[in-house]
Amino acid sequence: MSASIVDVKAYNWKEEVLESENLVLIKFWSPQCPHCRMIAPIYTELSKEYAGKLKFARLNIIESHQNQELAIRLGVMGTPTFKFFCGGRPVQDIVGALPKDDLEQAIDFAINNHERCIEKSTTTQYVR
Repeated sequence: MSASIVDVKAYNWKEEVLESENLVLIKFWSPQCPHCRMIAPIYTELSKEYAGKLKFARLNIIESHQNQELAIRLGVMGTPTFKFFCGGRPVQDIVGALPKDDLEQAIDFAINNHERCIEKSTTTQYVR
């Protein structure tokens, strides 16, 4: 893992995502997922290119029962799934491994619309 990507777990979800003042992009992944492994270097590269503009995080959905439950509550149906969070609220989802250019376009769109993201987002309940 790159130092520019935060490992998020159920126990630090509130602090790292819900209470983050930055726009957050989370990659939901599992070690057995070949597409997750394929896109990992791209995700790391993008985390360096967009440092300071967007917080990059990842959550291993099979690492713990709590992580599995969190992924289920957030509607993650497959890996990799990417979710943008703004003000602790989900604003955009991407499912599947994308080419770097497509993921960059999604990131640019999220960054450019960051100011308006709260208006179109939904409240997320977090129970520890």
